[in-house]
Amino acid sequence: MSNGPPPLPRQFSRVWLAAIAGVLLCGAIGVTVIVAVARSGITRPIDNMFGDQHLKTVVALVELHKVRFGEYPRTLSDLRFTGEWDAIHIQSVSYCAADDRRSYYVGVTRGWAFKPDATQSPDFWRGTGFSPALGPCR
Repeated sequence: MSNGPPPLPRQFSRVWLAAIAGVLLCGAIGVTVIVAVARSGITRPIDNMFGDQHLKTVVALVELHKVRFGEYPRTLSDLRFTGEWDAIHIQSVSYCAADDRRSYYVGVTRGWAFKPDATQSPDFWRGTGFSPALGPCR
């Protein structure tokens, strides 16, 4: 009568232990590299460029929604007639509309890799329903 599977050979356990240790070491090195890149600011210009495009695309979609339907969308998932690439921009911003849907706040949460630090001039927002008092969104 057997009490279970036979024990694993000692060498097999060492191989698995070494493999797990290697994976953990690679993960730790990867995290260290990512943190170093983020702190260096090397991606800042690219993050700002992508963040600017994300913001402008979403503002255009939101303003077009207002023209077509008479009010701003409650959420970005209410936008209609978006293209497949628009999902990239929509996922990279936070958006909230006022309860009466006559104004909104939109902020960029991700550029290319990290959050950008670029801002828009007041002239950019002229004629839109953007209201800084509504943000940042939760």
